[in-house]
Amino acid sequence: MPDDIKVSGSLAMLADFGAAAGSASRRVLLRSEAFCVERLHLAPGEKDSIASEEESFLLAPSRAPSLISLESGGSHRIAHSVAILPPGRHEVAAIREVVELFVIATTRSDISMDSAVNADRFMVPNERVKPVGQPFLRLGDENSVQIYPIDETPFPEGNPRLKFFQTNTMSINWVEYEGGRDRTTLSPHSHADFEQGSLAIKGSFIHHLREPWGKNADLWREDEHLDAPPGTLLVVPPGIVHTTEGVGDTRHILIDIFAPPRLDFLAKGWMHNAHLYEKTQEEDA
Repeated sequence: MPDDIKVSGSLAMLADFGAAAGSASRRVLLRSEAFCVERLHLAPGEKDSIASEEESFLLAPSRAPSLISLESGGSHRIAHSVAILPPGRHEVAAIREVVELFVIATTRSDISMDSAVNADRFMVPNERVKPVGQPFLRLGDENSVQIYPIDETPFPEGNPRLKFFQTNTMSINWVEYEGGRDRTTLSPHSHADFEQGSLAIKGSFIHHLREPWGKNADLWREDEHLDAPPGTLLVVPPGIVHTTEGVGDTRHILIDIFAPPRLDFLAKGWMHNAHLYEKTQEEDA
């Protein structure tokens, strides 16, 4: 593992993308059981390619524009947006300024998940994590790109704080707010059979973690409160109670990651692009 990559936490894994944040042409891959996140730093005019066997998220949090060139043809500018790329190999490039991009996927055909800098934390599979499979089918032109500018994407009815997007194998919540989070309205919760990733992009956070007590008090563990600056990824395994608090008088951007897509959010009508997908028989079974 490179010296500037740090991995910490015992209840959940917190890893950073290294001290090179802001430098040019640095690619770092982190992973969980079910998905991986790669950070790309590109200087003006620099290009790189990414490839996946399934749809993937490309996050462009900066307002500096980037360019996506699709394998199937066509180019698209993105800035402060979520892009959903079709399967295949695609090129991304910075235009006028240094940009930081994040690629989130359940499969990558150009790089092995075992090459992630935190791969040693996942050498023994967690049997509680539900296999992803391909729970959804894309309707319409499955070779087209979806681009959702965050400022133009409405909040879903009944949830004025988060914006929700899905691919055929995963979903994300884009959480963005000004100032610290109200400590009297945190939302501790756990998941029975899937992980949650929390990618800190802007602002500082504290991840609060707790393992539920069992009958044997000798096995109880202390709560953890992990400081998470920008450029960190938290992976919470099933069963761990967790909530995240944005701290400090600044803008916060946090991306929650799930694979497969969150069916409870779909049932509530929160997923912005749900109309482009249908469940497979595999997921209905």
